[in-house]
Amino acid sequence: MSSDNDTSPVNPLPPVVVALVLFIMGIELAFSFGARGIVGGPQAVGWRLAAMQSYAFSPDILAWMWESGRWPVEHVIRFVTYPFVNVSFTQSLFVCVFVLAMGKMVAESFGSLAMLVVFVASGAVGALGYGVLTSSPMALVGGFPPVYGLIGAFTWLLWRNLSRVGENQARAFSLIAFLMGAQLLFGLLFGGGLDWVADLVGFATGFVLSFFLVPGGWSRIRGRIRHD
Repeated sequence: MSSDNDTSPVNPLPPVVVALVLFIMGIELAFSFGARGIVGGPQAVGWRLAAMQSYAFSPDILAWMWESGRWPVEHVIRFVTYPFVNVSFTQSLFVCVFVLAMGKMVAESFGSLAMLVVFVASGAVGALGYGVLTSSPMALVGGFPPVYGLIGAFTWLLWRNLSRVGENQARAFSLIAFLMGAQLLFGLLFGGGLDWVADLVGFATGFVLSFFLVPGGWSRIRGRIRHD
């Protein structure tokens, strides 16, 4: 006979979140161990660089595909592969921390599949925004654009909950305002690229997708459209 004392005080992580983090860290550990000669032999030293060349999102390649009308699979997949190639162990660690925190809340509220859709779509649209809105020649790598998509979905949850209790909904955007401000300050002090554009587009994508992906959301939207 079970009792309340057997209940874990910590809610288990959704399997999709655990799988995503393990995948990201597995790739990072391969890069890190390879660079130190622990695995893969001498050629493993260049695994990270080789992965960037093959899987990073390149605005120049996007421009070439658009102008030529050719969309080879090995380049199209860069929209969804670049988030898994981080520039350092530290970046991978931060990405995983955010995925664990934000991904857990989004998956529990929207469902595991919806959480994965937010992650993948925010990364892809963030890359597209980076390629279209900037003239940067720098390739885009790292998992922050899809992480910002999860933050966008989490912000939507806060925004909806604040509306339900009659509070100021602008408070829901405190986290993204803080993160964008920190990025701006860091860029001014140490220099930086325009990858914040991909982050911001990723955030907006996650926020907008939440209207559709929340349970019952698509039905409510269709109902409003028919009513109008």
